[in-house]
Amino acid sequence: MATTLPEHVPEPRDETVPPAGSERRMRVAINLLTEHPEAPSGAHWFWTRIIPEMAARCGPGEELHLMVSPRSRSLYDFDTPHVRYITFPWSNERRSLRTLSEHIYSPLRLPCNHIDVLNTLMAPVVNPTWSLVLHMKTMHAFTQPEAITPLVRAYRRFGYPRSARLADAIIINSESLRSEITRYLDVDDRKLRLIYEAVDHELFRPGDAGAARAYLEEKYGIRRPFALFVSSLWPYKNCDGLLRAWAIAKPELGDRQLVIVGPARDETYAAGLHKLAADLGVSDDIVWTGGVPLDETVRFYQAADVNVYPSHGETFGLPILEAMACACPVVTSNITAMPEIAGGAAVLCDPADPKSIAHGILEAIGRDRLRAAGLRRAAEFTWAATGAATLDVYRDVAERRRRGTR
Repeated sequence: MATTLPEHVPEPRDETVPPAGSERRMRVAINLLTEHPEAPSGAHWFWTRIIPEMAARCGPGEELHLMVSPRSRSLYDFDTPHVRYITFPWSNERRSLRTLSEHIYSPLRLPCNHIDVLNTLMAPVVNPTWSLVLHMKTMHAFTQPEAITPLVRAYRRFGYPRSARLADAIIINSESLRSEITRYLDVDDRKLRLIYEAVDHELFRPGDAGAARAYLEEKYGIRRPFALFVSSLWPYKNCDGLLRAWAIAKPELGDRQLVIVGPARDETYAAGLHKLAADLGVSDDIVWTGGVPLDETVRFYQAADVNVYPSHGETFGLPILEAMACACPVVTSNITAMPEIAGGAAVLCDPADPKSIAHGILEAIGRDRLRAAGLRRAAEFTWAATGAATLDVYRDVAERRRRGTR
């Protein structure tokens, strides 16, 4: 389904790209090739939120050129003349070939569209005259190396320093990420542009908790009050720590269940979680839903007594805001970006200490103050603000390129 933009967007123009220099213009290429067409990530959600916001604010001569593959094109269907498409052979369904095409095909293909700014994660080996904006969301290659494969880790550790040197601007999503980048990369702090991510308030909002519970009982068999964990099952997300905390808090939790929502990205780790639950004697309390559609996570947040997000490290932590926007109390870690994003509206815990997580769960349950504080905090994060700020970065580096002051 195409995303419809506000009515003030101009009528579509001829798709023919005018010659360079024929008008004062800005053409931004946005690299979306890192998405797997059959398994879109949170980054896909991010771009489908901010591209319409940026397109709605584009003036005459400003265009967003989306780098997609034939298989990923349908993930980014936008009904606006300010969005165009540049087709590459592969996206992340063929990771190695996709990476090769980013480095070899980009320098040949992007000049055909007279690109002024390239937004990507890794600078191509050959970087022609366009301005370069890096959009960095994590530093896992350095901070959580066990979370990625050795080959990917080596590629990022080699490529990030060079890309940071070449970049005209680096968009980051938290002060926590700023500290990680400055720790591991030799980068001019003036390049770092902090732009917070956001939550979709049309989707994530308070609702009828009773109706949500009835829906979850019918579809997922959840028949008792519950605490919630929403995340892909990677080791650093610390679901094992939550299971240990649950076993500690169990005597004071009444008949509550623990509902774990998220796909098993690491099969070995996921199998270990099931064994750990059995060893701890809490298997009967756990509901494993696997991955669920994004719009269904809203029902879980609306029905839950508390959302627990005890990650060992995040540079943003979107489930914190999603839960808050649905008036669900939140327990999260007291490290990296999580206190920054929570903004005093969550119970903080030590993710390395199951007793601390258990105490946080018991403290948060039934706290109406947390529901109200969370709603106020989540309201501060909007995709309109994120999109506008991102477009301003593109305009800034494009203008500096025109003036020769890069």
